[in-house]
Amino acid sequence: MTISHAPPGPPDLSAAPEKGPAPDSRTPPPALEPIVPASVRRARLRSVPRWVRRTVGPLLLLTLWQVFSATGVLHPDVLASPGTIARAGGDLIADGTLPAAMGVSLQRVAVGLVLGGVVGTVLALVSGLSRLGEDLVDATVQMLRTVPWVGLIPLFIIWLGIGEAPKVALIALGVAFHLYLNVYAGIRGVDAQLIEAGQSLGLNRWGLIRHVVLPGALPGAMTGLRYSLATAWLALVFGESINADAGIGFLMNQAREFFRTDVIVVCLVVYAFLGLTADVIVRTLERLLLQWRPTFTGQ
Repeated sequence: MTISHAPPGPPDLSAAPEKGPAPDSRTPPPALEPIVPASVRRARLRSVPRWVRRTVGPLLLLTLWQVFSATGVLHPDVLASPGTIARAGGDLIADGTLPAAMGVSLQRVAVGLVLGGVVGTVLALVSGLSRLGEDLVDATVQMLRTVPWVGLIPLFIIWLGIGEAPKVALIALGVAFHLYLNVYAGIRGVDAQLIEAGQSLGLNRWGLIRHVVLPGALPGAMTGLRYSLATAWLALVFGESINADAGIGFLMNQAREFFRTDVIVVCLVVYAFLGLTADVIVRTLERLLLQWRPTFTGQ
């Protein structure tokens, strides 16, 4: 058997596949689209001021409301248009009716908030700082808390009459329960290791309460204050239905009798504005008083 060591010959070009014409060098290359990472897009959205982003939802709602009113989907007898409501609000401000009503309602809320806040905080301190105080106070407060406080309006009228006292008492009652629950939970939620650390540093009972317990309970107290303000405005609505002759609730009841949906909505907007203002104040207090506590603020 003979093995040939001759080198292989050149490849057969006739079997090679046919190639198309060479591309024209003058044809421009395809345009490349830049890829923007998702993090960059989120950064661009975050660069928009927060107040602008927070107003998108309300403005969209007002636009839809106006469109439905203009097209007849919403009848004026059912719900007035935003333009009509704005004119009604302007008239109430011009003749001094709305500022006077706001002043009366704010005074009621302020007095009820102070009374209820003092009572709820004191009871929470007594119950939270002492086991004996908890045994004497907590069961009674928890029992009363389960009673619908709005259902106490008839008793308040019998006990306190139909003047300002039942309105203020109703607000104070709702405020006291919220502050009691949150302050009590804040006190009992303080880490026991912090108490032990304070004792090892030589702090007495008052020093522990002042430097450890009360600062640790402050976040819960701020949360309770926010709930209390919301409850105070809710109680004000019910309270001003008790033979009121002034206040925002009185304006609403008067407008209801004459089917003035525009005035009713103006009063509701005022309630919402006052509640939002109170919430902003509490948020500001939280940022000032809780600077020592870093928290997650979203991404």
